[in-house]
Amino acid sequence: MSNPCREVITLQLGHYANFVGTHWWNLQDASLCYDISPEETPSEIFSDVLFRQGQTHSGQTTYTPRLIAFDLKGSLNTLRQEGCLYETSSESNSLAWEGAVMTHREELAQKNEFLEDLELLDGQGLPKERLQIKNRKESRVPNTVNGQLEHSRKAYNLESSVRVWSDFLRVHLHPKTISIVNQYSYEGECDRLEAFGQGESLLKENSFLDDLEDKLHFFVEECDYLQGFQVLCDIQDGFSGLGSSVTELLHDEYGGRGIFTLGLAPVSHPQSSVVKDVYHLINSVLSFVYLSNNSSSFCPLSLRGGLERRPSPHTTFPYLLYDASSWYHSSAVLSTVLDTLTLPYRLHNGGCSMGQLTDALVFSGRKVLCASASVPFPMVSDKSLPDTLVDFGETLPWRPVSACGELRENRCFAQSVCLRGISPHNMICNLAPGSKPISPLHICTSGEDVLIEYVKSQYRGTLSAVNLIQSPCKLTAPFPQIFSPSVNKDGFLQIKSRPFGSTVNNIPVLTSVQTSPLLHHTLLHLYSSVKSLDLRRFNSFLSTGTELENLHEALQDLRTMAQNYKMNFDIDISTEDDSD
Repeated sequence: MSNPCREVITLQLGHYANFVGTHWWNLQDASLCYDISPEETPSEIFSDVLFRQGQTHSGQTTYTPRLIAFDLKGSLNTLRQEGCLYETSSESNSLAWEGAVMTHREELAQKNEFLEDLELLDGQGLPKERLQIKNRKESRVPNTVNGQLEHSRKAYNLESSVRVWSDFLRVHLHPKTISIVNQYSYEGECDRLEAFGQGESLLKENSFLDDLEDKLHFFVEECDYLQGFQVLCDIQDGFSGLGSSVTELLHDEYGGRGIFTLGLAPVSHPQSSVVKDVYHLINSVLSFVYLSNNSSSFCPLSLRGGLERRPSPHTTFPYLLYDASSWYHSSAVLSTVLDTLTLPYRLHNGGCSMGQLTDALVFSGRKVLCASASVPFPMVSDKSLPDTLVDFGETLPWRPVSACGELRENRCFAQSVCLRGISPHNMICNLAPGSKPISPLHICTSGEDVLIEYVKSQYRGTLSAVNLIQSPCKLTAPFPQIFSPSVNKDGFLQIKSRPFGSTVNNIPVLTSVQTSPLLHHTLLHLYSSVKSLDLRRFNSFLSTGTELENLHEALQDLRTMAQNYKMNFDIDISTEDDSD
């Protein structure tokens, strides 16, 4: 018997958070089964956890994310703030004025090819000449917008046309989803939301607070078993302050519900400068302190080599060819990580609640987590999981995705490991009778036992929760085709290059979320980077509402936090006098 749906409400705060979130909702939409028949096996992933069913005024059934998204003026491009599923009062109300009316029309933004096709699909369906279906047998894919996109397998090259996240959004949003911060603009040098204090003060405005509470109450009241909130928040600009205020509100009003906050940071920022780099650093420090205090757990997600002003090179993956400077590319990579590491509390059976996951990872004040991932998990299509894991030897199969660097030794306090997309016949090694197993992994009788045994061998004595999910990370347009030619259409490695122009449709992904001693050095490094600054020189930052005394207090909290991650045999890399 399956568990009841334990709903989660997602909040996205910031432009890069919305880039990651858009890819993430697209991934989930690609995996939805709208027209599943009774004899078919339902998906392992319970989409109702994050999606809600509704109905338009005309009686049409809708399925939209349970989502509240904040961004700045100018970030929507062709997307209407209220969406297009529901008729809004602004559209349906007729003018009461009977005199002459002068109409001023603003030139509409140009839609890219993907959005044009999506609009046609929403209307009457794509013409066959635009579907690009080649030598395909009759498909059982449902005749929906999602199904036709799945059926077409059309590849889009949007790198030059994506300016904002709405340029590649494929899901419909509820009218209660989008909130625009009109005081600040996405474009230009003026009216930028750059400092923590600016974002923190937004919730002090009654109209802003009322709008947020109205949206929260709308989504909360229709939940039967609300397990908590996912908060995707930019941590290097002013949205860090808004995230602090929002998570504090959630903590105060919805006590007992989980708050899993993920701090997002791009590899690079457009139009950066020395002063802006300092702002990014200070915002990051304040994010770690306040977001972790207000949340059940806080996990940064970034492909940066670090959050300091001059970080190490960005994270690379052996079989990805992504452009780190492209938000469209880097957010796509992070979305596959996010989609996988959140699986434990989104499953029909097995799994756990968000609260159980955070309780298992967070103890003794260690609320900051770090994540690692393998995208795609490098496995040859005809090879077994035990053989693949043994081939890694002493090298860990994942790369850091939390801007915390890499730990040279396999040590952590606790972790949650998820592997998805491995076929059942590849999960174990079928030894011939009388043959000698080459490792303990080769005598395991289930894929889950293989993964558990592997994690135990790499992290001896560590509390580890392990999930093995058959469903791969399903990719359809407009996910960028950033994969090496040696990756086949199902995401597995092959000797022969993938045919030119063909797309990768699914990938296996491995993630690990850890309470790691690596954070001891990461947090201390952030502390020392800000402590070395003469903060009085950055009066423009302090004038936005962050008091110098509060900033010094946050620095001390960060240093105390760092000590919680110090193992007995760690050496403190900081030797300076910490007195103020």
